[in-house]
Amino acid sequence: MVDSRDRSALRQLVGEVVSRRLSGNTHATLNAAFEELAMPHVPKEEGSLRVRIERSFAQTSDSDLPRVAERILAQGNLNAATRNGIEDLLWAESSPPEIPKRIRRELARALDLTAMARNQARFMALLERFWVLDPEESLADLLLPTANRTPSLRQLIQQHVFRNQEDWSAEDLFENLRAFEAGDARFARFLEGAVSADVLLDEPAQRQLVDVINERLRSAGIELRETGTDGGYPRFTMVSTRLADNRRPKNVIFASLTKPDIRFLSAVDNDIEIVGDPDNVLVYDREITGDGIRWRDLQSWWQDTQQISSEAEAKKTLYHRLRRSLPGNSPGQRNLFELYHQILGPAAVYDLPALLPEVWLHWDHKTVRERGPEALLRSRMDFLLLLPHGQRIVFEVDGSQHYTRDDGQVPDSSKYAEMVAGDRDLKLRGYEVFRFGHDELKDAEYARGLLHEFLPALFQRFDVNGWTR
Repeated sequence: MVDSRDRSALRQLVGEVVSRRLSGNTHATLNAAFEELAMPHVPKEEGSLRVRIERSFAQTSDSDLPRVAERILAQGNLNAATRNGIEDLLWAESSPPEIPKRIRRELARALDLTAMARNQARFMALLERFWVLDPEESLADLLLPTANRTPSLRQLIQQHVFRNQEDWSAEDLFENLRAFEAGDARFARFLEGAVSADVLLDEPAQRQLVDVINERLRSAGIELRETGTDGGYPRFTMVSTRLADNRRPKNVIFASLTKPDIRFLSAVDNDIEIVGDPDNVLVYDREITGDGIRWRDLQSWWQDTQQISSEAEAKKTLYHRLRRSLPGNSPGQRNLFELYHQILGPAAVYDLPALLPEVWLHWDHKTVRERGPEALLRSRMDFLLLLPHGQRIVFEVDGSQHYTRDDGQVPDSSKYAEMVAGDRDLKLRGYEVFRFGHDELKDAEYARGLLHEFLPALFQRFDVNGWTR
């Protein structure tokens, strides 16, 4: 599979860093340095150090380039301008929500800078993390007397924000940081940092600042929402307010072998009971937190409900129970399920969203034939991922029965119309739908190449916690 995104700017920026960073190696240590950056080995017989570095980087595919960039960022020792340039290119690929300049400026005018910067060391650390405070000085600059040098932004902030606290407003600070022109992802992460416990060690102050920020941001369809805790303090994350009406699922009915027989224990509280053989369908009824449903959550639930003492046994039996629910006539669905776990790996999958198969979206005690033309268009989803911050991802694997009749011999536009109408309904309710043609997934090796590209891009796009390339 070929990643069609243009990463030429990222390649140029990362290439300059790679060339500088690896040039201090010897022939004996170079391959180990390549490995640390997730770059391919080049035998020392192939040329000089410079040639080996150039060849390794040239052999790094565009799809692997973000991983190299992330390794470079993790190693640190970059100047702020280079760090920001790499981060901006990586973060832009996740399609962050737009925060218009007008809203940014209105927000800055509403903020109390003194309250935000009550702890100088912590606030300066935040600014240093996201902005360029110190310029790259030339030799000519260094030769000038200190009194004749242009003050750095760091020096200006120390003077106008801390020593003379009434000099600058938040709008003045944002102007000097160039926050109004920054990428949407950088601006959003800066706001997340400003309300974090790393900066404000006072929960009421955190919540007050969040309220001020959200009052301006909600018109753009985003807000800071409490998604967890950090050392006992609330943690806030920028999320869309247009995702699934922001409601948390209560009952997730999945992995069904037959249509479940459902009755209400309490219609007032929406408490349900599955009648009949409980092994025919699974119901995840625990609270779904801001992290969604991860494999660790699903495995813990399974281990408790099945009274399994061993974690390894719980993991094994849960995997096989989910796999058993897949339709036998769809090797594409089976490949998608198996490769999801193989490609991501057992350790990574544990903290990533659980891939839930055969999930009931609508349930009707009557059959489609009994209900007639009023029947709901889609009762089950092939796969569902419940991601952090209320994001819901649907995978559908489409065989010819989705758009043909008479055993695939005749195109059926009415079936296709029903399918796309169902997709529109899901999207309006906050689900993101990704469709795969069955022919794309029926061959395991071809499917592996496709999903090896798709899954990392998906998790980066939706900013899934714990995911690293």
